[in-house]
Amino acid sequence: MSNYPIEMSMVADVEAFFDAPTNTISYIVKDPTSNACAVIDSVMDLDYAAGRITHDSAVKIIARVRERGLDLQWIIETHVHADHLSAAPYIQDNLGGKIGIGEKIMIVQETFGKIFNEGTEFQRDGSQFDALFKDGDTYQVGNITGFAMATPGHTPACMVHVMGNAAFTGDTLFMPDGGSARADFPGGDAGTLYDSIMKVLSLPDEMRLFMCHDYGPGGREIAWETTVAEEKRSNIHVGGGKSKEDFVRFRQERDAQLAVPKLIIPSLQVNMRAGEVPTDKDGHPVLKVPVNGL
Repeated sequence: MSNYPIEMSMVADVEAFFDAPTNTISYIVKDPTSNACAVIDSVMDLDYAAGRITHDSAVKIIARVRERGLDLQWIIETHVHADHLSAAPYIQDNLGGKIGIGEKIMIVQETFGKIFNEGTEFQRDGSQFDALFKDGDTYQVGNITGFAMATPGHTPACMVHVMGNAAFTGDTLFMPDGGSARADFPGGDAGTLYDSIMKVLSLPDEMRLFMCHDYGPGGREIAWETTVAEEKRSNIHVGGGKSKEDFVRFRQERDAQLAVPKLIIPSLQVNMRAGEVPTDKDGHPVLKVPVNGL
């Protein structure tokens, strides 16, 4: 990890927001030495059956940023989520800040641009985002130097973002009793995911890890913070020195049994556009359902 600018002395101020319908945790991350902040993995609310989008979850984050007098500098997407819609543009319209995602978004756009039969007007160069991060790229949140770690496997564009002593894992890793995310989406790979998890677990043992999702395994209360040391010790899929071979075998067998995420179709269309809802030829927001496309 010597190539990354780790700043364990910078104790990031992290505030979590749990969205129960999608089991997603969004974050406000504040520089402890200034009013600068970032928002990680925001959620836009969708009533899929009714075809109705609202912004209640994002409004809570916006209100909190304003209440605390914070300066929003970055709106980070850890990857193109398949289980919730991003509220990044809505938050940006209200608070400013730059929207950033991993540069491999272009692979995701190319893959799903075909599946959703998007026309030539849909740009597949990541230009919908303000910043495309490469592995090791840095950015500033006040006096914190944040950096992006490429962690493909769940999707090609997955990245873990580290700000001071806090790392935001996206779907690369879950709480120790939750294990790891699936690797069977287009562009996913279980072996690559294992390598990415090992990369995350080579961060300092005391690094705080913040999850993007939690499902309360066994009925426990929802949780979202752990440490590298705890994951190495007790993660049910990779902890205790489990081998790559065993992980790949387990992950492939497990993924074959999983249902398709219920919001994958709207989520992918919106999230590969940086949170913008696609429109028809008359400019009306509309979502497609590709039959037998996934």
